[in-house]
Amino acid sequence: MRQGVIMLLIVSLVLAACTPDFGKDEEIVQETDKSTEQAIIPKYKISDEYYRTILPFKPGKARGLVNFTVYNRLDINELETGLMRIALEHFDPEDYFFQEGQYVTSKMVEEWIGRQSEKNVEGMNPPLNEKTATTEDFRKNPKYLSHVLEHNYLKKTNDNKVELGGIAIGLAMKSVYNFNEPTMGYPREEPISLQEAEKQGKAMAQQVLQRLRNIKALDGVPIVIALFLEKPRESVVPGNYFAKAYVSGNASSISKWETINERYVLFPSQEGKDQYYDDYTRVMNFKSDIEQYFPNYVGVIGRGYYVDDQLQEMTIEIPIQFYGKAEIIGFTEYITGLMMDHFPPYITVNVYITSIDGQEALIRRNGGEEKPFVHIYR
Repeated sequence: MRQGVIMLLIVSLVLAACTPDFGKDEEIVQETDKSTEQAIIPKYKISDEYYRTILPFKPGKARGLVNFTVYNRLDINELETGLMRIALEHFDPEDYFFQEGQYVTSKMVEEWIGRQSEKNVEGMNPPLNEKTATTEDFRKNPKYLSHVLEHNYLKKTNDNKVELGGIAIGLAMKSVYNFNEPTMGYPREEPISLQEAEKQGKAMAQQVLQRLRNIKALDGVPIVIALFLEKPRESVVPGNYFAKAYVSGNASSISKWETINERYVLFPSQEGKDQYYDDYTRVMNFKSDIEQYFPNYVGVIGRGYYVDDQLQEMTIEIPIQFYGKAEIIGFTEYITGLMMDHFPPYITVNVYITSIDGQEALIRRNGGEEKPFVHIYR
Protein backbone atom coordinates (compact mmCIF):
# COMPACT_ATOMS: atom_id res chain seq x y z
CA MET A 1 0.00 0.00 0.00
CA ARG A 2 2.79 2.34 1.00
CA GLN A 3 4.69 1.56 -2.21
CA GLY A 4 1.56 2.36 -4.21
CA VAL A 5 1.25 5.75 -2.52
CA ILE A 6 4.93 6.49 -3.16
CA MET A 7 4.54 5.58 -6.87
CA LEU A 8 1.45 7.80 -7.14
CA LEU A 9 3.36 10.72 -5.66
CA ILE A 10 6.25 10.16 -8.07
CA VAL A 11 3.88 10.06 -11.05
CA SER A 12 2.16 13.23 -9.83
CA LEU A 13 5.47 15.06 -9.50
CA VAL A 14 6.58 13.97 -12.99
CA LEU A 15 3.30 15.11 -14.52
CA ALA A 16 3.51 18.43 -12.71
CA ALA A 17 7.04 18.92 -14.01
CA CYS A 18 5.87 18.20 -17.57
CA THR A 19 2.88 20.55 -17.48
CA PRO A 20 3.56 23.75 -19.42
CA ASP A 21 3.81 26.83 -17.22
CA PHE A 22 2.54 29.80 -19.14
CA GLY A 23 2.94 32.11 -16.17
CA LYS A 24 0.54 34.90 -15.37
CA ASP A 25 -1.04 37.50 -17.58
CA GLU A 26 0.78 40.82 -17.43
CA GLU A 27 -1.02 43.89 -16.15
CA ILE A 28 -0.14 47.16 -17.83
CA VAL A 29 -1.55 50.66 -18.33
CA GLN A 30 -3.02 51.62 -21.70
CA GLU A 31 -2.98 55.30 -22.57
CA THR A 32 -5.05 56.87 -25.31
CA ASP A 33 -5.63 60.47 -26.28
CA LYS A 34 -8.75 60.48 -24.09
CA SER A 35 -8.10 58.20 -21.10
CA THR A 36 -5.78 55.99 -19.08
CA GLU A 37 -6.95 52.53 -18.05
CA GLN A 38 -5.73 49.17 -16.80
CA ALA A 39 -5.18 46.48 -19.40
CA ILE A 40 -3.83 42.93 -19.61
CA ILE A 41 -1.33 41.30 -21.97
CA PRO A 42 -2.05 37.55 -22.24
CA LYS A 43 1.05 35.57 -21.32
CA TYR A 44 0.54 32.79 -23.86
CA LYS A 45 0.94 33.39 -27.59
CA ILE A 46 -0.36 30.81 -30.07
CA SER A 47 2.57 31.12 -32.48
CA ASP A 48 5.01 33.59 -33.99
CA GLU A 49 2.49 34.20 -36.79
CA TYR A 50 -0.05 35.77 -34.44
CA TYR A 51 -0.15 38.83 -32.25
CA ARG A 52 -1.31 38.80 -28.67
CA THR A 53 -4.42 40.94 -28.16
CA ILE A 54 -4.69 43.55 -25.43
CA LEU A 55 -7.50 42.84 -22.94
CA PRO A 56 -10.18 43.84 -22.26
CA PHE A 57 -11.04 43.46 -25.94
CA LYS A 58 -12.01 46.71 -27.63
CA PRO A 59 -14.24 46.31 -30.70
CA GLY A 60 -13.14 48.27 -33.73
CA LYS A 61 -14.88 51.57 -34.45
CA ALA A 62 -16.04 50.16 -37.79
CA ARG A 63 -16.70 46.64 -36.52
CA GLY A 64 -19.14 44.59 -38.64
CA LEU A 65 -19.39 47.11 -41.47
CA VAL A 66 -17.29 44.94 -43.79
CA ASN A 67 -20.12 42.39 -43.91
CA PHE A 68 -22.20 44.97 -45.80
CA THR A 69 -19.49 46.36 -48.07
CA VAL A 70 -17.57 43.24 -49.18
CA TYR A 71 -19.87 40.51 -50.50
CA ASN A 72 -17.64 37.44 -50.65
CA ARG A 73 -17.04 35.83 -47.22
CA LEU A 74 -13.68 34.48 -48.38
CA ASP A 75 -12.61 38.02 -49.31
CA ILE A 76 -13.64 39.29 -45.88
CA ASN A 77 -11.47 36.71 -44.11
CA GLU A 78 -8.46 37.25 -46.36
CA LEU A 79 -8.76 41.03 -46.17
CA GLU A 80 -8.17 40.76 -42.42
CA THR A 81 -5.70 37.89 -42.15
CA GLY A 82 -3.70 39.13 -45.13
CA LEU A 83 -3.34 42.56 -43.53
CA MET A 84 -1.98 40.89 -40.39
CA ARG A 85 0.61 39.03 -42.48
CA ILE A 86 1.73 42.31 -44.01
CA ALA A 87 1.94 43.94 -40.58
CA LEU A 88 4.30 41.17 -39.41
CA GLU A 89 6.97 42.58 -41.71
CA HIS A 90 6.91 45.96 -39.96
CA PHE A 91 5.60 45.38 -36.43
CA ASP A 92 7.35 42.45 -34.73
CA PRO A 93 4.83 40.35 -32.74
CA GLU A 94 7.46 39.98 -30.02
CA ASP A 95 7.22 43.72 -29.35
CA TYR A 96 3.77 44.71 -30.62
CA PHE A 97 0.23 43.77 -29.59
CA PHE A 98 -2.91 43.75 -31.70
CA GLN A 99 -6.01 45.86 -31.27
CA GLU A 100 -8.89 46.44 -33.65
CA GLY A 101 -8.98 49.87 -35.29
CA GLN A 102 -9.93 52.67 -32.89
CA TYR A 103 -9.64 55.70 -35.17
CA VAL A 104 -11.49 55.05 -38.45
CA THR A 105 -15.19 54.90 -37.59
CA SER A 106 -18.11 53.32 -39.45
CA LYS A 107 -19.32 56.79 -40.43
CA MET A 108 -15.92 57.65 -41.87
CA VAL A 109 -15.71 54.42 -43.88
CA GLU A 110 -19.24 54.86 -45.23
CA GLU A 111 -18.37 58.38 -46.38
CA TRP A 112 -15.04 57.37 -47.89
CA ILE A 113 -16.41 54.45 -49.93
CA GLY A 114 -19.36 56.52 -51.14
CA ARG A 115 -19.41 58.55 -54.33
CA GLN A 116 -18.06 62.06 -54.15
CA SER A 117 -20.85 64.65 -54.21
CA GLU A 118 -21.91 67.95 -52.70
CA LYS A 119 -23.50 66.01 -49.84
CA ASN A 120 -20.50 63.71 -49.43
CA VAL A 121 -17.30 65.64 -50.02
CA GLU A 122 -15.32 62.85 -48.34
CA GLY A 123 -16.38 60.29 -50.96
CA MET A 124 -13.47 58.75 -52.86
CA ASN A 125 -15.41 56.87 -55.54
CA PRO A 126 -16.15 58.77 -58.80
CA PRO A 127 -19.08 61.22 -58.71
CA LEU A 128 -22.26 60.06 -60.45
CA ASN A 129 -25.95 60.86 -60.11
CA GLU A 130 -27.21 57.28 -60.00
CA LYS A 131 -30.86 58.36 -60.29
CA THR A 132 -30.35 59.82 -63.77
CA ALA A 133 -27.29 57.87 -64.97
CA THR A 134 -27.45 55.57 -67.98
CA THR A 135 -25.96 52.09 -68.18
CA GLU A 136 -23.00 53.56 -70.04
CA ASP A 137 -22.51 56.16 -67.28
CA PHE A 138 -22.32 53.37 -64.69
CA ARG A 139 -19.82 51.46 -66.79
CA LYS A 140 -17.58 54.51 -67.25
CA ASN A 141 -17.77 55.51 -63.57
CA PRO A 142 -17.65 52.34 -61.48
CA LYS A 143 -17.19 52.24 -57.74
CA TYR A 144 -13.63 51.08 -57.17
CA LEU A 145 -13.34 51.13 -53.38
CA SER A 146 -15.41 48.75 -51.23
CA HIS A 147 -13.99 49.03 -47.75
CA VAL A 148 -11.29 50.52 -45.54
CA LEU A 149 -9.96 48.21 -42.81
CA GLU A 150 -7.90 49.48 -39.87
CA HIS A 151 -5.68 47.51 -37.48
CA ASN A 152 -3.78 49.02 -34.54
CA TYR A 153 -0.48 47.76 -33.14
CA LEU A 154 0.46 48.74 -29.59
CA LYS A 155 3.94 48.75 -28.13
CA LYS A 156 5.05 48.44 -24.50
CA THR A 157 7.09 51.28 -23.02
CA ASN A 158 9.70 51.15 -20.29
CA ASP A 159 7.26 52.38 -17.60
CA ASN A 160 4.89 49.38 -17.99
CA LYS A 161 2.51 51.13 -20.36
CA VAL A 162 1.38 50.44 -23.90
CA GLU A 163 0.89 53.07 -26.55
CA LEU A 164 0.03 53.11 -30.23
CA GLY A 165 3.12 52.07 -32.18
CA GLY A 166 1.75 51.51 -35.68
CA ILE A 167 -1.31 51.27 -37.90
CA ALA A 168 -2.12 49.01 -40.84
CA ILE A 169 -4.77 50.04 -43.37
CA GLY A 170 -6.24 47.77 -46.02
CA LEU A 171 -8.13 49.21 -49.00
CA ALA A 172 -10.48 46.68 -50.65
CA MET A 173 -10.65 47.34 -54.39
CA LYS A 174 -13.25 45.81 -56.71
CA SER A 175 -12.32 43.56 -59.62
CA VAL A 176 -15.95 43.62 -60.79
CA TYR A 177 -18.43 46.47 -60.35
CA ASN A 178 -22.00 45.22 -59.90
CA PHE A 179 -24.90 47.58 -60.58
CA ASN A 180 -28.53 47.53 -61.68
CA GLU A 181 -29.45 48.62 -65.19
CA PRO A 182 -31.24 51.96 -64.62
CA THR A 183 -34.44 51.56 -66.70
CA MET A 184 -35.34 47.90 -66.17
CA GLY A 185 -33.38 47.19 -62.99
CA TYR A 186 -31.53 44.19 -64.41
CA PRO A 187 -28.26 43.34 -62.65
CA ARG A 188 -25.19 44.27 -64.63
CA GLU A 189 -21.46 44.13 -64.04
CA GLU A 190 -18.36 45.88 -65.27
CA PRO A 191 -14.93 44.19 -64.97
CA ILE A 192 -12.13 46.31 -63.53
CA SER A 193 -8.58 45.49 -64.54
CA LEU A 194 -5.78 45.10 -62.02
CA GLN A 195 -4.01 48.06 -63.62
CA GLU A 196 -7.04 50.33 -63.13
CA ALA A 197 -7.65 49.08 -59.58
CA GLU A 198 -3.98 49.76 -58.79
CA LYS A 199 -4.09 53.27 -60.28
CA GLN A 200 -7.24 54.21 -58.38
CA GLY A 201 -6.13 52.46 -55.19
CA LYS A 202 -2.81 54.29 -54.97
CA ALA A 203 -4.52 57.65 -55.44
CA MET A 204 -7.08 56.80 -52.75
CA ALA A 205 -4.34 55.56 -50.40
CA GLN A 206 -2.72 58.97 -50.50
CA GLN A 207 -6.04 60.59 -49.59
CA VAL A 208 -6.54 58.15 -46.72
CA LEU A 209 -3.04 58.83 -45.42
CA GLN A 210 -3.60 62.59 -45.38
CA ARG A 211 -6.89 62.14 -43.54
CA LEU A 212 -5.26 59.91 -40.95
CA ARG A 213 -2.50 62.45 -40.41
CA ASN A 214 -5.20 65.01 -39.59
CA ILE A 215 -6.15 62.88 -36.57
CA LYS A 216 -4.11 64.26 -33.67
CA ALA A 217 -3.51 60.88 -32.02
CA LEU A 218 -1.94 59.52 -35.22
CA ASP A 219 0.66 62.25 -35.54
CA GLY A 220 4.09 60.58 -35.63
CA VAL A 221 2.69 57.03 -35.91
CA PRO A 222 4.05 54.74 -38.69
CA ILE A 223 1.36 53.61 -41.11
CA VAL A 224 1.31 50.64 -43.48
CA ILE A 225 -1.21 50.86 -46.34
CA ALA A 226 -1.98 47.86 -48.55
CA LEU A 227 -4.23 47.37 -51.58
CA PHE A 228 -6.49 44.30 -51.78
CA LEU A 229 -8.16 43.09 -54.98
CA GLU A 230 -11.50 41.37 -54.39
CA LYS A 231 -12.70 38.38 -56.37
CA PRO A 232 -16.15 38.29 -58.04
CA ARG A 233 -19.04 37.57 -55.68
CA GLU A 234 -19.44 33.95 -56.78
CA SER A 235 -15.73 33.08 -56.50
CA VAL A 236 -14.75 30.05 -54.41
CA VAL A 237 -11.24 31.41 -53.77
CA PRO A 238 -10.45 34.72 -52.05
CA GLY A 239 -8.79 37.76 -53.51
CA ASN A 240 -5.34 38.97 -52.49
CA TYR A 241 -3.21 41.98 -51.57
CA PHE A 242 -1.16 43.22 -54.51
CA ALA A 243 0.66 46.36 -53.31
CA LYS A 244 1.82 47.90 -50.04
CA ALA A 245 3.56 51.03 -48.76
CA TYR A 246 5.25 51.83 -45.46
CA VAL A 247 5.01 55.43 -44.26
CA SER A 248 7.25 56.53 -41.40
CA GLY A 249 5.81 58.47 -38.51
CA ASN A 250 7.05 61.85 -39.74
CA ALA A 251 5.87 61.43 -43.36
CA SER A 252 2.56 62.54 -44.85
CA SER A 253 2.98 61.17 -48.35
CA ILE A 254 3.68 57.80 -49.93
CA SER A 255 7.09 57.79 -51.60
CA LYS A 256 7.40 54.13 -52.54
CA TRP A 257 5.10 51.20 -53.32
CA GLU A 258 6.10 47.54 -53.17
CA THR A 259 4.46 44.83 -55.27
CA ILE A 260 2.95 41.87 -53.42
CA ASN A 261 2.99 38.74 -55.55
CA GLU A 262 0.50 36.41 -53.91
CA ARG A 263 -2.66 34.69 -55.08
CA TYR A 264 -5.11 31.87 -54.44
CA VAL A 265 -5.77 29.26 -57.12
CA LEU A 266 -8.65 26.81 -57.32
CA PHE A 267 -8.00 23.10 -57.95
CA PRO A 268 -9.13 21.49 -60.13
CA SER A 269 -9.49 24.36 -62.60
CA GLN A 270 -8.21 25.33 -66.03
CA GLU A 271 -6.16 28.12 -64.45
CA GLY A 272 -4.51 25.64 -62.10
CA LYS A 273 -3.82 23.22 -64.93
CA ASP A 274 -2.34 25.86 -67.23
CA GLN A 275 -0.20 27.73 -64.71
CA TYR A 276 0.63 25.21 -61.96
CA TYR A 277 0.54 21.86 -63.68
CA ASP A 278 2.59 19.94 -61.09
CA ASP A 279 0.29 21.00 -58.26
CA TYR A 280 -2.74 20.32 -60.43
CA THR A 281 -1.44 16.79 -61.05
CA ARG A 282 -0.93 16.21 -57.31
CA VAL A 283 -4.51 17.21 -56.55
CA MET A 284 -5.92 15.11 -59.38
CA ASN A 285 -3.93 12.02 -58.32
CA PHE A 286 -5.06 12.57 -54.73
CA LYS A 287 -8.67 12.80 -55.95
CA SER A 288 -8.30 9.67 -58.09
CA ASP A 289 -6.99 7.60 -55.18
CA ILE A 290 -9.96 8.61 -53.03
CA GLU A 291 -12.44 7.66 -55.76
CA GLN A 292 -10.87 4.24 -56.07
CA TYR A 293 -11.80 3.10 -52.56
CA PHE A 294 -14.72 5.18 -51.29
CA PRO A 295 -18.03 5.04 -53.22
CA ASN A 296 -19.72 7.75 -51.12
CA TYR A 297 -17.08 10.31 -51.96
CA VAL A 298 -18.42 13.56 -53.49
CA GLY A 299 -15.39 15.52 -54.66
CA VAL A 300 -12.26 17.47 -53.80
CA ILE A 301 -11.98 21.25 -53.73
CA GLY A 302 -8.45 22.55 -53.34
CA ARG A 303 -7.24 26.11 -52.78
CA GLY A 304 -3.54 26.77 -53.25
CA TYR A 305 -1.91 29.83 -51.71
CA TYR A 306 1.06 31.08 -53.76
CA VAL A 307 3.75 33.63 -52.96
CA ASP A 308 6.05 34.59 -55.84
CA ASP A 309 4.45 31.73 -57.79
CA GLN A 310 5.62 29.16 -55.21
CA LEU A 311 2.99 27.05 -53.44
CA GLN A 312 3.02 27.82 -49.71
CA GLU A 313 -0.17 26.18 -48.52
CA MET A 314 -2.81 23.85 -49.91
CA THR A 315 -6.24 23.67 -48.32
CA ILE A 316 -8.50 20.81 -49.37
CA GLU A 317 -12.16 20.27 -48.57
CA ILE A 318 -13.62 16.77 -48.94
CA PRO A 319 -17.39 16.40 -48.58
CA ILE A 320 -18.53 12.79 -48.14
CA GLN A 321 -21.60 10.83 -47.01
CA PHE A 322 -20.91 8.74 -43.92
CA TYR A 323 -22.91 5.97 -42.24
CA GLY A 324 -21.01 5.62 -38.97
CA LYS A 325 -18.10 6.79 -36.83
CA ALA A 326 -15.97 3.78 -37.79
CA GLU A 327 -16.27 4.79 -41.43
CA ILE A 328 -15.18 8.33 -40.60
CA ILE A 329 -12.14 7.04 -38.70
CA GLY A 330 -11.15 4.70 -41.52
CA PHE A 331 -11.59 7.38 -44.16
CA THR A 332 -9.55 9.89 -42.15
CA GLU A 333 -6.72 7.39 -41.71
CA TYR A 334 -6.69 6.70 -45.44
CA ILE A 335 -6.76 10.39 -46.37
CA THR A 336 -3.89 11.10 -43.97
CA GLY A 337 -1.75 8.54 -45.76
CA LEU A 338 -2.66 9.94 -49.17
CA MET A 339 -1.84 13.46 -48.06
CA MET A 340 1.61 12.34 -46.91
CA ASP A 341 2.19 10.51 -50.21
CA HIS A 342 1.03 13.18 -52.65
CA PHE A 343 2.19 16.48 -51.11
CA PRO A 344 5.86 17.21 -50.36
CA PRO A 345 6.74 18.00 -46.72
CA TYR A 346 7.78 21.60 -47.39
CA ILE A 347 4.16 22.52 -48.19
CA THR A 348 1.62 23.24 -45.46
CA VAL A 349 -1.48 21.14 -46.12
CA ASN A 350 -4.91 21.42 -44.49
CA VAL A 351 -7.61 18.82 -45.17
CA TYR A 352 -11.18 19.36 -43.97
CA ILE A 353 -13.48 16.32 -44.14
CA THR A 354 -17.15 17.23 -43.95
CA SER A 355 -20.60 15.66 -44.17
CA ILE A 356 -24.14 17.02 -44.14
CA ASP A 357 -23.80 17.14 -40.34
CA GLY A 358 -20.82 19.49 -40.52
CA GLN A 359 -17.11 19.12 -39.81
CA GLU A 360 -16.04 15.49 -39.30
CA ALA A 361 -12.24 15.57 -39.28
CA LEU A 362 -9.25 17.89 -39.65
CA ILE A 363 -5.80 16.91 -40.91
CA ARG A 364 -2.98 19.48 -40.87
CA ARG A 365 0.70 19.22 -41.57
CA ASN A 366 2.81 22.35 -41.29
CA GLY A 367 5.51 22.87 -43.88
CA GLY A 368 8.79 21.36 -42.72
CA GLU A 369 7.17 18.95 -40.27
CA GLU A 370 7.09 15.19 -40.74
CA LYS A 371 3.98 14.21 -38.81
CA PRO A 372 0.49 15.67 -39.32
CA PHE A 373 -2.01 16.71 -36.68
CA VAL A 374 -5.23 14.69 -36.99
CA HIS A 375 -8.46 15.43 -35.15
CA ILE A 376 -11.79 13.59 -35.50
CA TYR A 377 -14.74 15.54 -34.17
CA ARG A 378 -17.00 13.71 -31.75
